[in-house]
Amino acid sequence: MEAACDTTRILPKSPSMRKRSEMKPAVIVHGGAGPTPTGDPAVYSAGCRAALLAGWEVLRSGGSALDAVEAAVSVLEDDPHFNAGRGAVLNADGEVELDASMMDGERLSAGAVGAVRRIRHPIHLARAVLEEDRHVLLVGEGARAFARQVGTPECSEADLITEARRRQWETLRSRASGGTVGAVALDQRGRIAAGTSTGGMVGKRQGRVGDSALIGCGTYADSRFGGASATGHGEAIIRAVLAKHAIDKLRADLDPAEATRSAMALLKDDGRGEGGIILLDRLGQVGAAHNTPYMAHGWLTPDTAEPVVRLVG
Repeated sequence: MEAACDTTRILPKSPSMRKRSEMKPAVIVHGGAGPTPTGDPAVYSAGCRAALLAGWEVLRSGGSALDAVEAAVSVLEDDPHFNAGRGAVLNADGEVELDASMMDGERLSAGAVGAVRRIRHPIHLARAVLEEDRHVLLVGEGARAFARQVGTPECSEADLITEARRRQWETLRSRASGGTVGAVALDQRGRIAAGTSTGGMVGKRQGRVGDSALIGCGTYADSRFGGASATGHGEAIIRAVLAKHAIDKLRADLDPAEATRSAMALLKDDGRGEGGIILLDRLGQVGAAHNTPYMAHGWLTPDTAEPVVRLVG
């Protein structure tokens, strides 16, 4: 299947990096790539819009890209229509295990958690791992112990499981990943951050960790070039090291449209799978591409009167 691509240029391209005092903030989010949803598409548009507004409010008030990404992803983790936080898919044992990661493109610092249970906002926990700056990835019970140490609240399993996900698990109608969420932001100081959060794939083996917890695969950010968040078939994205590939293409002077198309070609050929990616470069230009029928995504910048949200194309 040919890659579909949405890309718009927010700021004019320049051969030299803009002064940080001149940077205009921007934020882009995704709510997962996969088959066309059977439900009301308006709920996915509304979720992306709410996430964009949450991230934008942080940026507009002078906040950091990290804070904006965390705010945007948190909104999507709270929305039961997406496969992250509340509403995440169930594993083979009927449990919710969550993956998330964040990366600070200014310091190339990163934090991630994998196969963590009873944490409603795994993006908060990934941020705590990043800020501690001791490890990059914590998984399973070790991640939960760290959550208690840093004061990240736990919730019950029932708080995370929706009736729709329970029915899906019982019938195992699909084993594809879908509804993973992510965000990339550029703040007024020119700092870029990226984050991704997911419940993974329905019916997965207990302890399976996908691309969303792996830096360079589901998430990557480097303020010199840009930031990316991926979604789709996790194993394929891992094989392609997709997010890092996209940023390397920006480093080679491709624009976001070209970089996202290159990423989708790599995902199909080397990864042998399907998915999508969002991209934001150091000038505030955004790109999005997917080789699936559907990917919920959108962006917001000073040059857009309101959030731009798309589900296809």
